[in-house]
Amino acid sequence: MGIRTGTGEARHPDRPARGAAPARRALLGAAATAGAIGAVGALPATATALPAKAVTARGAGRPGAGALPVPAVIGHRGASGYRPEHTIGAYQLALDLGADIVEQDIVPTRDGHLVCRHENDISGTTDVADHPRFAGRRTTRSIDGTRVTGWFTEDFTLAELRTLRAKERIPANRPHNTLHDGRWPVPTLEEVLRWADRAGRERGAPVWLHIETKHPTYFRGIGLALEERLARLLRRHGRHRRDSPAFVQSFEPTSVQRLSRLVDTPGVVLLSAAGTRPWDFVTAGDPRTTDDLVRPAELRRIASYARGIGPTLDLVIPKDAGGRLTEPTTLVADAHRAGLVVHPYTLRNENPFLPAEYRVGTEPDGYGDVFGAYRRYFATGIDGIFTDHPDTALLARADFLDR
Repeated sequence: MGIRTGTGEARHPDRPARGAAPARRALLGAAATAGAIGAVGALPATATALPAKAVTARGAGRPGAGALPVPAVIGHRGASGYRPEHTIGAYQLALDLGADIVEQDIVPTRDGHLVCRHENDISGTTDVADHPRFAGRRTTRSIDGTRVTGWFTEDFTLAELRTLRAKERIPANRPHNTLHDGRWPVPTLEEVLRWADRAGRERGAPVWLHIETKHPTYFRGIGLALEERLARLLRRHGRHRRDSPAFVQSFEPTSVQRLSRLVDTPGVVLLSAAGTRPWDFVTAGDPRTTDDLVRPAELRRIASYARGIGPTLDLVIPKDAGGRLTEPTTLVADAHRAGLVVHPYTLRNENPFLPAEYRVGTEPDGYGDVFGAYRRYFATGIDGIFTDHPDTALLARADFLDR
């Protein structure tokens, strides 16, 4: 691989945090290294106050426009540890809990609307199986080289999709989230952008979004290209500029490159596990893997069209055969030298998702020592982290910065 190695209690969002004080002052910061991400946000009013050393951010936004805290807390698919993912309920809760950025994944409908789902297969995230009228649309497709059987957004018009309701994707790990099954429909990206605009006006500070194009090569191949549709929406809502409070991201570098030619919104190249190849590389016959993309020369190439990377956490600190963390790689330092910010994914509270040494008990829905894991990852110098539990991440960040 091209990079060198060199017991806390999480609060449920419906219970008040002890000793948490609202932070009502904006976090101001100057732009730093040229070519890195613009920092133009403010700490949400519901978040815990941060010490002054948290306010600076690597940035290429306009000085004085404000700054994202570092490390930024990114609500992964919203507050998906507490609500069914990619629903307005999950997005709003992430914002209420204090997330600095809220993430959306986008896929298209048959009639070309962009909707927020982690995958185009909606079998596990909606109640589509309970609708007899759609039984005949269950099919098998090859998605990025993997055969998947289910129901797919590209086979539904938006009007049809809106008859479905969202549900919890991993009920074995999050049985309490099933309380909200059926509460929210599948949102369109247009609706989310309107929600963010409205919430920003109410808060007096922009709502940052992290928008991912899912399977862009596949969708372009069936005539439902994502990038042009996304760019039109970003322009419509004023999120197409270099200093806009948004990121656009993809596991396919060519999707980020294509977006960079359409809008100036900061781009982020997502990096999967070591040894894997982005699907656009596979289809183009490009032999490079993630191992190549994390090398300094390739990071500099990424910096020519993007302003960040989003690696899996294992590329930041690998695990041994027993699932325990080893020594950090040089990826964070190498990316910073290239002028890139680093937003790795994803830290969750539940035991099965934690490094082995931070698990407590064996219950699939039990919480482990996630605060210990946050300390290890924050110590590497990452600029942000995707999390299903934004409130826990905010407490961990405050502990880390106050140490």
